[in-house]
Amino acid sequence: MTAISYAERIPNNVNLSEDRRLQRALEHWQPRFIDWWKEMGPVESLAHDVYLRTAVSVEPGGWAHFDYVRMPEYRWGIFLEPAEPGRLIHFGANKGQPAWQEVPGEYRGTLRRIIVTQGDTEPASVEQQRHLGRTCPSLYDLRNLFQVNVEEGRHLWAMVYLLHAHFGRDGREEAEALLVRRSGDRDNPRILGAFNEATPDWLSFYMFTFFTDRDGKFQLCALSESGFDPLARTCRFMLTEEAHHMFVGENGIRRTIQRTCEVMREHRTDDPEEVRRHGVIDLPTIQRYLNFHFSVTVDLFGADVSSNAATFYTAGLKGRYQEGRIGDDHALLGAEYPVLELVDGKLVTRMAPAVNALNERLRDDFIKDTDLGMARWNKVVRSHGIDFAFRTPHKAFNRKIGTFAQVKVDPSGRPLSDAEWAAREREFLPSDEDRAYVQSLMGRVVEPGKFAGWIAPPSKGIEGLPVEFEYVRFN
Repeated sequence: MTAISYAERIPNNVNLSEDRRLQRALEHWQPRFIDWWKEMGPVESLAHDVYLRTAVSVEPGGWAHFDYVRMPEYRWGIFLEPAEPGRLIHFGANKGQPAWQEVPGEYRGTLRRIIVTQGDTEPASVEQQRHLGRTCPSLYDLRNLFQVNVEEGRHLWAMVYLLHAHFGRDGREEAEALLVRRSGDRDNPRILGAFNEATPDWLSFYMFTFFTDRDGKFQLCALSESGFDPLARTCRFMLTEEAHHMFVGENGIRRTIQRTCEVMREHRTDDPEEVRRHGVIDLPTIQRYLNFHFSVTVDLFGADVSSNAATFYTAGLKGRYQEGRIGDDHALLGAEYPVLELVDGKLVTRMAPAVNALNERLRDDFIKDTDLGMARWNKVVRSHGIDFAFRTPHKAFNRKIGTFAQVKVDPSGRPLSDAEWAAREREFLPSDEDRAYVQSLMGRVVEPGKFAGWIAPPSKGIEGLPVEFEYVRFN
């Protein structure tokens, strides 16, 4: 079941043609998806020929094919990694039992909620990014935006397949609702708060793909451990595609920093206002953007101590990051994990039952991964001889969910009074003036090999092609 059939109306490697009822249901949903794409996908892009990658295999080597595609004609499909014969559930109360190929009745509602929540993030990000093509800094970046968009659409298909295949009428209704909600809509918003935030400029886009898609990586890794085998296999292949999204973010921010450092060195200035006069984004503003997107993303992991997380784990539905590499009983009986709380105006650590602190553990894994990217950006700054370092904010900073939702701390984790926060918020988070300045730089550059003045070119092109390749053809 590893070969992907592109001869069918819906490309797949799940033998869809053998289940005519399921095939008809998905073919009924397909034109609605295309209508959603035309309405809410990238604006003014339907006639473009875009140099995109398309999955042709779920095997690690040679899994993707690159060629020009018009996005409404992109072959979205259903791809699961091969089944592992004899796979067992390897954590929770059901550890050691055969992995489920069908949804256990007692977990039906919980699993459906997990899948719907994950599925809802995929079209949301497309909706958030739909206007960015009008201000692209280069054809290279425009193509990367479109690649991210079509793969988010593909990930929506991955979750919709599970809903249709395993949840009957309820699943079909949930799949329809995924095309009805809208990012930022007051009456019918997307489920998670971060996916209702605006993405008005390319610095925000790079931050989103670095931070929020990294949350996606860790959530998918946890779901790839699931005892519900179709979900685990679906998420494992989604991770293959997700890696490029995080690269787009990290590389875009690195190139933004590089261009700023070049200007700072050329003009021998570290004054933010002077730097701005030369048409690049000053480093403190990049840090403030970073602070905002980091804090919005850490909220996506949920409450620090969570009974829902405990339920997911104990049932065997959602594991920890790299569950198989953790040297414990994989049941967390009597185990503890450190969490923070505010006591007498100070942040203190206390131990909580590990099974209830799974969100916090996953958040900590995310922060460690984030720190690696931060170190690579700081290497760029040091290479230009500039005395500045980007820092990951404290995980209690600017939180809206969990223990710290009502607590004010600065990016280093020092508690602040409401008055102190109000007086210093502009130091920590992007102001309206910051956002207006960044927006003022967003002019469209579509000549092959040319780049906006606020961002450096990449060190290499896509799939061995030169940087000046015509990655998007306008018709």
